[in-house]
Amino acid sequence: MNIILAQPRGFCAGVVRAIEIVERALDIYTHPVYVLHEIVHNRYVVEDLKKRGALFVETLEEVPQKSVCIFSAHGVPNSVIANAEKRQLQVIDATCPLVMKVHAQAQRYANQGFEIIIIGHAGHSEVEGTRGSVEGIVHVLCRLEEVQALQIQNPERVAYVTQTTLSIDDTRDVIAALHKRYPKIQGPDLTDICYATQNRQNAVRQMAADIDVLLVVGAQNSSNSNRLREVGIGMGINSFLIESAEDLDKTWFSEKATVGLTAGASAPEILVENVLQRLHEFGVNTSQVMLGEPEKITFNIPDNLQLR
Repeated sequence: MNIILAQPRGFCAGVVRAIEIVERALDIYTHPVYVLHEIVHNRYVVEDLKKRGALFVETLEEVPQKSVCIFSAHGVPNSVIANAEKRQLQVIDATCPLVMKVHAQAQRYANQGFEIIIIGHAGHSEVEGTRGSVEGIVHVLCRLEEVQALQIQNPERVAYVTQTTLSIDDTRDVIAALHKRYPKIQGPDLTDICYATQNRQNAVRQMAADIDVLLVVGAQNSSNSNRLREVGIGMGINSFLIESAEDLDKTWFSEKATVGLTAGASAPEILVENVLQRLHEFGVNTSQVMLGEPEKITFNIPDNLQLR
């Protein structure tokens, strides 16, 4: 077997920032550090931070008053922010700056009296955070048939934003359908789509002609990881989403297969290395990294962690 490693793959700048925020908080504060929800959607990352002392909770009611509480990279609704203030929590916001940008866009449209459409997956933590960041009517959809079923109060005053873990290719048809049905609809430029989501999908498409099997390292609840697998399936490639090397099945591979290996934006490189090691045990002869520009984007951490 031969392996082609996608470039880019794995951690994006927002994930790197979120994890560093938790690590720095654990170094700075002597009392417990709570994290609301998974800091990023990856079990390995969460378990590692638990070992270092982070306490993960699902509701603010589990956080003692005046304690340190970190919001995850996916963002939170305004109601959570208000509740944290009521409980006098020391909040550290690890929301990805690109998600913050979507919140700001949605808030700006809502303040102008627009009915808001979020193109994304209902129930996903990022989408729920965006939905809860604006006042007024909000619709969530991700399929063409949902566009046709929409009931908008004023077709002249409607705007959309998108979930960051969807790429331009994921949203293009839905956006086109919205523009066709609501010619005056407002929305952000397509370049505002998360760079990391698009880049990782582009890398899979670029390697598609050269591989027989695609492996995506990522969590089952990771939106961008699931989209990577779907890209492979859409191109006719046997594609599998795995959380670790233990999920590999030797029957997926023929003796002369070329395997493409990538990782979602919240999957650490050590998981990719473990998968590579297991594939070598399966009979890999060669591995190579595909040509691609490394990502150089970085995001600053909050000032209250930089000053310590």
